[in-house]
Amino acid sequence: MVEEYITCPKCGARISSDSLMCPECHTFLDEPVVAEPSTSVPAPDPTPPRPTVTPRPARAPSSEVAGPFAADFSRRLNRLNQWAEGVGPLGVELPRLPAWAEESARAATNPEPWAEVVRGIERIAQKRVVAAFEEWEKRTKARVTRLEAYSVDSRLERDQIEDALHSARTGDVAQALSSFQQVDRVVTLKERHLDQAREELERVIALLHDMQALGIEPPQDSTEVADDLESELRAGKLASLKQQIRAIRLQAVTRLKAGLPQYISEYGDYLLNERAHGVATELEAIELARGAREFFRGGRPEDGVRRLRALQQRHGLPPNRSVRAAERAE
Repeated sequence: MVEEYITCPKCGARISSDSLMCPECHTFLDEPVVAEPSTSVPAPDPTPPRPTVTPRPARAPSSEVAGPFAADFSRRLNRLNQWAEGVGPLGVELPRLPAWAEESARAATNPEPWAEVVRGIERIAQKRVVAAFEEWEKRTKARVTRLEAYSVDSRLERDQIEDALHSARTGDVAQALSSFQQVDRVVTLKERHLDQAREELERVIALLHDMQALGIEPPQDSTEVADDLESELRAGKLASLKQQIRAIRLQAVTRLKAGLPQYISEYGDYLLNERAHGVATELEAIELARGAREFFRGGRPEDGVRRLRALQQRHGLPPNRSVRAAERAE
């Protein structure tokens, strides 16, 4: 039980509530006094209470608001960059979103306008890609037609050209670029083989012609050989064609090794004779020596014979060679 106390009205002393007289001033307590509990109670705060305010939910940062857009935005930008890099060989430039616009789009609280901008850039880029593929189709079909003229099978490449163009028109630019790279690589490889065979054919025929011009009989008639080799090339028989070319070249070089020393000796005498008559032949003598060195030591017999023929065309044949050439023509 809590003991209650009262205050003396005269001296203010604190005394028990059941006392009849104040022990301090001996005053009789005949008037009721309000009792106070033994534990002190804090006085109420005179400041009026503040109204209760329900806090608003914290606003999500812009990156969270635009989360789905940010992922799609990055995907579209990466795709545009891949397109721009892939269509480089096609000779076309694609529009891109400037760096400042990209930063603004990523920080935007309302990303929809930027999404529309990116979609617009994609549409423009796709139109340019399709136009570039249409031009590529024309060029590549012309290349394929040339290969087919030499019996090089290119049916698969024709199908892949159509697939690439269809993919570009339907928006699958990545697949279109993949088909483009495959076709271009294969067609280029086939062209390289064909061009090498053509170059070797023309080189050996030129060697036979140069032999005839120098007065050295070739192993076979150059006109007939040219027709036969061209027929093999047109038939697409590149392996057998190269075998024939190697055989003819070997025969021609063997004959040149046997007959060319005499030609060089006669031409050297011809230049000395002209020099004795006051004609400047120093440059011609140097060319004669270079041609002989390229044929016998340089490992380039065709180049050596071609240099000797060019010297002959500029300076003429020795008299005895000219007579023999006229007799063969008759």
